[in-house]
Amino acid sequence: MSYTNGLDKPSNYFTTKLYSGNGGTQSITGLDFQPDWSWLKCRSTAYHHRLFDVVRGAGKNLRSDTSNAEQTVDEGITAFNSDGFSVKQGSTLEYNASGQTYVSWNWKAGTSVSGNTTGSGTAKSYSGSVNTDSGFSIIKYTGNGTSGHTIPHNLTQKPAMIIVKKLTGDNWTVYHHKIASDPATDYIFLNSTAPATDYAGYWNDTEPTSSVFTVGNDGGSNANDVSLIAYCFAEKKGYSKFGSYTGNGNADGTFVYTGFKPAFVLLKNANGTYNWNIQDNKRDPYNPVQGHLAPNNSAAEADSSSYYVDFLSNGFKIRNNLAVWNGSGNTLIYMAFAEHPFVTSTGVPATARWLCSYLLT
Repeated sequence: MSYTNGLDKPSNYFTTKLYSGNGGTQSITGLDFQPDWSWLKCRSTAYHHRLFDVVRGAGKNLRSDTSNAEQTVDEGITAFNSDGFSVKQGSTLEYNASGQTYVSWNWKAGTSVSGNTTGSGTAKSYSGSVNTDSGFSIIKYTGNGTSGHTIPHNLTQKPAMIIVKKLTGDNWTVYHHKIASDPATDYIFLNSTAPATDYAGYWNDTEPTSSVFTVGNDGGSNANDVSLIAYCFAEKKGYSKFGSYTGNGNADGTFVYTGFKPAFVLLKNANGTYNWNIQDNKRDPYNPVQGHLAPNNSAAEADSSSYYVDFLSNGFKIRNNLAVWNGSGNTLIYMAFAEHPFVTSTGVPATARWLCSYLLT
């Protein structure tokens, strides 16, 4: 009898992997899949976040903490392998420096897609990689500069979160379905501390559908004849959650139900000028989780009791009164992926299924 199947084993689709730099080249192994998007960050020193994906290709990186253009480099991730990736240290010392510690967050897509965009203006080409089981796609498309340009995301269900970056340089523009009562009217930047803002230029005030997302005429999401990359996420029960909660400003903070024990949480106070935050179960395998990295800046990992959060079997509990996590009356948006589900796809509690599997082996 198998313990897990499909999304009942979230590590088939997402995992955090830690490694120590060796100053040269090494293979980072041990993943349950070949990654299609890998996000690297040095924990011990203030180096940039470095993001690589299979659609743009190994050797091409983006930095989440700046608006800079894509770089083509002979370092960083040089190959995506069956259970990890190969990483090479270069002159920037940001990928694999001797004596430094690193974290990588890794997602699986895997099925190639391509075609033409639709909607207003001139149709343009797109290509990508998609996994409909886990609700994740990477789409590289060409903008046409016309409001109402529609981009196929290939998820077969409405995305809950979309992150778009113009490859020649611009802000990282985020759509999140819980950012406001009418979320397509608002945007927020991943590379900034700024709060959510109402503006039609990015999403054309148009909600995504089960087949496409719509962009306006702003160059950050639709520059004419320029390549852009979009990371698209649809919510999957027991594996991923893209939600919001209201802060209470108290050290006995809000409990956020996700339906699984989190392995990774990215969150942002959408109402104020605050850092984004990433916490995960590999840098902090036991509660309280407190290792803080901010996608919008290059700072080294901060580890403090002021940042306490508990990862629980069915969600996470804020254990601090900082506005970054828990501003009183503020809306905080988040993206979370599971360590294991609270209830499996068969409707059986995960702990009960594990016990049955153990007794029958």
